[in-house]
Amino acid sequence: MQQYVDSYYSASRNRDRAHPPLTESVECDVCVVGAGYTGLSTAIALLEQGFKVIVIEAARIGFGASGRNGGQIVNSYSRDIDVIERTAGSHAASVLGPMAFEGGRIIRERVARYGIQCDLKDGGVFAAITPRQLGHLQAQKQLWERYGNDRLELLDARRIREVVGSERYVGGLLDMSGGHIHPLNLALGEAEAVCSLGGTIHEQTPATKIERGAQPLVHTPHGQVRANFVVIAGNAYLGDLVPELAAKSMPCGTQVIATEPLSDELAHSLLPQDYCVEDCNYLLDYYRLSADKRLIYGGGVVYGARDPADIESIIRPKMLRTFPQLRQVKIDYAWTGNFLLTLSRLPQVGRLGDNIYYSQGCSGHGVTYTHLAGKVLAEALRGQAERFDVLAGLPHYPFPGGRLLRVPFTALGAAYYQLRDRLGV
Repeated sequence: MQQYVDSYYSASRNRDRAHPPLTESVECDVCVVGAGYTGLSTAIALLEQGFKVIVIEAARIGFGASGRNGGQIVNSYSRDIDVIERTAGSHAASVLGPMAFEGGRIIRERVARYGIQCDLKDGGVFAAITPRQLGHLQAQKQLWERYGNDRLELLDARRIREVVGSERYVGGLLDMSGGHIHPLNLALGEAEAVCSLGGTIHEQTPATKIERGAQPLVHTPHGQVRANFVVIAGNAYLGDLVPELAAKSMPCGTQVIATEPLSDELAHSLLPQDYCVEDCNYLLDYYRLSADKRLIYGGGVVYGARDPADIESIIRPKMLRTFPQLRQVKIDYAWTGNFLLTLSRLPQVGRLGDNIYYSQGCSGHGVTYTHLAGKVLAEALRGQAERFDVLAGLPHYPFPGGRLLRVPFTALGAAYYQLRDRLGV
């Protein structure tokens, strides 16, 4: 079996500064636990408002889902605004609806303001495999337009072949406010922005314990941080640091491959406008071209976040169903990255006591949501909590069977929806 280097993103990362581990006792206004998108976005928003911020990271910047995902800027939440209206009420939908398109704007604003080099491209396609899925996209277009997204185009069978060189699809929805990026380089650029604003980041500094109180104390292996506020942004890599946050969520893994560089002609034939694409199946496929013309293709979910032994054997057949013309193309990289799933597929936001805040559980829709979450958390710490309170009020439930049986029960439910996808019902 071919051996792979960690991920394509690690191999093509921008050069960044060193962030040494914490080795002393320090104090700050806000200690952020986790240097992924949620933590970095929160830190930037707070630093821009004059807070003193220290970010601690157990591994390296973007080590988790922020540096391993498909690199797609996809609007809304993992469950759309109509689901929020049904489950949480019209007020929640009226607040969260316009917010559904804010994360992408925050990314673009920060890329421009801080000069982040992350191969940003505009345009994302939702591709319908069945007429039923195309009907859903038509309803989604109307829903999103009602909440302010006016950059949408419904694609018929002819039009989608102009943007995706595959025979699989009967139509689609083009969102020009979507797009794609090199996800790890976005995180590295945001970390540089944190430092430029006077913030401090410590890599290889896991939080081992949080003492709660008027000024929480965050312990690490070789130091500690005393802060007025703590923001917990570990998502699927938080472990049991805060047990109550693990009760209603489950780490999951998704797999991604990257081909060898394609010729300009072949790359153009696959994605002529260089948009990113995801299909509309329950366990969806997603793909895009990298800056050096590799096809990055991902899909599927491993519940419980196990690392499969042979990722290529899982994802390559999916890629060939979409692009059989790539049968002779080599795969240079294959990797997995964990994200945190909630039963409702909506993010979990809240506070523990008066001064420990958290956001987690993006459920596979994290690139845009995490950037929004950072802004909302910073608002709440400044006393502007209306949007935070609506997110915190979303209903959440434990997985059936508890932590012991949540994986098989969730996999059984996913198998049902996969069967529906295959049957086109």
